[in-house]
Amino acid sequence: MCAEPVRLRPHHGLCMAYFAGEGYSPGFSRHMGEVLETLLAGGTVRLCCAVDEVCSACPENRDGLCWKADQTARYDRAVLRLCGLREGMTLPFAAFTALVQARIIALGLRESVCGGCRWNGLCRSVPSRWAEGE
Repeated sequence: MCAEPVRLRPHHGLCMAYFAGEGYSPGFSRHMGEVLETLLAGGTVRLCCAVDEVCSACPENRDGLCWKADQTARYDRAVLRLCGLREGMTLPFAAFTALVQARIIALGLRESVCGGCRWNGLCRSVPSRWAEGE
């Protein structure tokens, strides 16, 4: 279990639901897998609408800023709103993913949140890993 909460952008709850080892770079994909594994082992997250632990290995992170900051901020705000959460909240990762599944994915709202993402085709092609907990 993680001792400290992991900083996590709310929209990364959607990304992780469909993560299949692909990503912006091999280093990013490896890091995403490691973060996911850590969180699945009983981690806690602190929701943030800025560069987070996942972003730390992203080649689109330029000096601590996402080069698509407006787009990712929209995704984050939508996830917070639909899940009834607030930036800065700390909660068990399992509770967060259960909300993402129930209030976004299971209701067919994922594409309204992040359908413009370049990974949308991948997300359409695989089931949500959070669906098992429904």
